[in-house]
Amino acid sequence: MIADALEHIVRGIVDNPDDVKVRSKSGRRSETLEVHVNPEDLGRVIGRSGRTAKSVRTVVNAINDGDHVRVDVIDTDRRR
Repeated sequence: MIADALEHIVRGIVDNPDDVKVRSKSGRRSETLEVHVNPEDLGRVIGRSGRTAKSVRTVVNAINDGDHVRVDVIDTDRRR
């Protein structure tokens, strides 16, 4: 449910909403939500000095009733 809410929020920010994908991973201490967007939209999701990303994280943690959720914006240009 929280991943669906995050995807809805990010789709409203980007120019290419069909390219938005949110993947959930469970870690030792908390859940991690990975946000994948079109490389052209990466700057829109992060925002100036990371303000947009920080705001999205705040909203997601508020929706999740105080349980900490980590939100990572994944750089799709990075090769592993």
